[in-house]
Amino acid sequence: MKTHGGDSPSSSPLNGNVRSGVATPRPSGPYVNLVKPILDRVIGLFLLTFFSPIIIIAGLVILIRLGRPVFYSQERIGLDGRSFRLHKLRTMVPDRRSGHRGYHGEERRLTHKSLNDPRVAPVGRVLRRMRLDELPQFWNVVKGDMSLVGPRPELPDIVRQYEPWQHQRHQVKPGVTGPWQVSHRNGKLMHECTELDLDYLEHIGLLHDLRILAETPLAMVGGRKGY
Repeated sequence: MKTHGGDSPSSSPLNGNVRSGVATPRPSGPYVNLVKPILDRVIGLFLLTFFSPIIIIAGLVILIRLGRPVFYSQERIGLDGRSFRLHKLRTMVPDRRSGHRGYHGEERRLTHKSLNDPRVAPVGRVLRRMRLDELPQFWNVVKGDMSLVGPRPELPDIVRQYEPWQHQRHQVKPGVTGPWQVSHRNGKLMHECTELDLDYLEHIGLLHDLRILAETPLAMVGGRKGY
């Protein structure tokens, strides 16, 4: 990953980039083009409905403890390098850009969540620990921005620093969960594990996705960092 500069998502070619001289073909076929999008929307809608009571209760707690807004959206990079708004339950204190709550740790440029970020409210730490702040992302799945399984969506500032071959991970929709989350390497930053995403692209299929979905709860209970 480059330290400075790099191609922007809009200008980077997403087909034919090379990893060690070998391009990862864009996934295609009946599963990727037809079955996976249908399953995403059907299962995503079911999960959104199933978890809606938890989202409502968590939202009320946020409203009482932190005030408005209850939800938080952030720009991320998705399929073909296009940006979209990823939705979460808010976990940070109000007006986090003022007062003495600022945080400028080095890892802010590299990761989405910091264990030491003082802007995260106590209730927010509980939500993050239980992964409840991520539940609104099932709405992203229903909308078609995301898939249930795929590479995790990155921040634009990080994507701008990608090496050309790393943009290949944008050949599929980003996922609520994916190979990084269930891997023993998920304690590392996402851009350090792009090979996991490219391996997923090469082996994408129904059984592979089901395996990742089945392993995700175990990864969450095990306290892994990839969320």
